[in-house]
Amino acid sequence: MASSSPRTVEEIFKDYSARRSGLVRALNYDVDDFYSQCDPDKENLCLYGHPNEAWEVALPAEEVPPELPEPALGINFARDGMNRKDWLSLVAVHSDCWLLSVSFYFGARLNRNERKRLFSMINDLPTVFEVVTGRKPIKDKPTVESGSKSRNSTKRSIEGQPRSNPKLVDENYEEDEEEQGDTFCGICGGGYNSDEFWIGCDNCERWYHGKCVKITPAKAELIKFYKCPLCTKKARQ
Repeated sequence: MASSSPRTVEEIFKDYSARRSGLVRALNYDVDDFYSQCDPDKENLCLYGHPNEAWEVALPAEEVPPELPEPALGINFARDGMNRKDWLSLVAVHSDCWLLSVSFYFGARLNRNERKRLFSMINDLPTVFEVVTGRKPIKDKPTVESGSKSRNSTKRSIEGQPRSNPKLVDENYEEDEEEQGDTFCGICGGGYNSDEFWIGCDNCERWYHGKCVKITPAKAELIKFYKCPLCTKKARQ
């Protein structure tokens, strides 16, 4: 193993999270680009997520055995033989398997308790499959801690119904905490955290970290109808 490989639980989880973000972006935000790169007429192709949060469709590693476990081989061959949504879901499932295999390759030298903690941290994030299909992970009811009622400006409630005052969620924040706990960002796939600012798209009803779509609470106050980057991108095509 190279000296630069992640070794601690935190380093391995950071590597997992970054690779996962790249895969979520490929199968969600950059899905049209990903789809076009998976030409069935090309050789066996794999989808890679990299530690810098980038994604890549490429040929498998030539060396045997490879430096890391390899993703599912030949994802491009099934592209035109399946419903697009089903194909993306299948790629997402294989991507989840690959992410776990890479993390546990790095984690093989951890002790039992460290591996347990690593998997617990991984399991707290929604899977790529859950993000791609829009399925909500089943989570324990979150604990509402004092001081967590930050003024997270959102455009609508979690069910898409506008509030009488959509700008502020302080008054009804506790009752929505459980529902928002099942929400994940449409860009990075990260799960809901009450300490972070979120904004919901009024067009497609997806939710996003403010930082992922470059919207601050102050900027959100001035937006009457928010359209996310995905919807904006589609409108231009």
